Amino acid sequence: MIKNMQVLLANRPEGWVKESDFNIVENDAPTPSPGEILIENHWLSLDPYMRGRMNATKSYAAAVEIGDVMVGGTVGKVIASQNPKFKEGDHVVGSTGWQLYALSAGDGLNKVDPNVVPLSAYLGVCGMPGATAWIGLLEHCSPKAGETVLVSAATGAVGSVVGQLAKMQGCRAVGIAGGPKKCDYAVTQLGFDACVDYKAGNLLDDLKAACPDGVDCYFENVGGEVMDNALSVLNPFSRVALCGLISGYNETEPYGQKMIRSLLVNRVNLRGFIVFDRLDLYAKAISQLVRWVSEGKIRYHETVAEGLRDAPRAFIGMLKGENLGKQVVKLT
Repeated sequence: MIKNMQVLLANRPEGWVKESDFNIVENDAPTPSPGEILIENHWLSLDPYMRGRMNATKSYAAAVEIGDVMVGGTVGKVIASQNPKFKEGDHVVGSTGWQLYALSAGDGLNKVDPNVVPLSAYLGVCGMPGATAWIGLLEHCSPKAGETVLVSAATGAVGSVVGQLAKMQGCRAVGIAGGPKKCDYAVTQLGFDACVDYKAGNLLDDLKAACPDGVDCYFENVGGEVMDNALSVLNPFSRVALCGLISGYNETEPYGQKMIRSLLVNRVNLRGFIVFDRLDLYAKAISQLVRWVSEGKIRYHETVAEGLRDAPRAFIGMLKGENLGKQVVKLT
């Protein structure tokens, strides 16, 4: 009998997530019934949205219940199939959670080819984070050649793709990241025109210097003080794609934005969005990203945790900004 390992939600965190908020269990892997497949997961994605799923508050998606497997994107191989749409040996990407083996009826799964790009890339640059960058920037910000695009969390899974897509549109790409190492990576490896270190203590002045003509498109992943400073350098009729607010996900009291006036004075078009609201564009985004990555036109970096038992620690580190690029867990 194949042994499975799962990470369950043990507690609803108050403030910062702790490793004790998870419970790791071992059990027998399930056997597929007619219409089902058994997947051996090879990689697990860790993403900021998972912090919201640990809460019981109303949101755009259902919360994880106490005792349930933590939600998460995975990519793996079909090792047993009673579903005619899938055969043993197929590689599939989907959301089967924090576990080594998963039973599925096939809903929400997509076959992927590990010979085109590495399997783990289908969880990052060629997966949901990449599609988030593609849809948020190209659909909601609609940048034009010559404009300045600013993105926070610029070396994360989403932000790193946003900057490269902006350059492909003929824009000036400016990032915001934490620390000189990340800022150097954004410029020298990803091709950003400039990157501002928000930890340096001069964020507003540094943004003005990096964006002398102001900002036409802002891709927001962070919120809080970073967002306030970014709002201060927006141009009239600029566009903001509001993707995430990770700086506040572990706070017990919400941060009150101080520069909302900029939205009015500059007649800013701010759009909050969830990538899966645009499933009509999702396949197109993934197809283009896979091609560009395979052709070397888009670069990416992964921070890899080894083994499912390390997932809680890696998840907490990702929320603290310790990762560079996409945070994934190697399961096999």
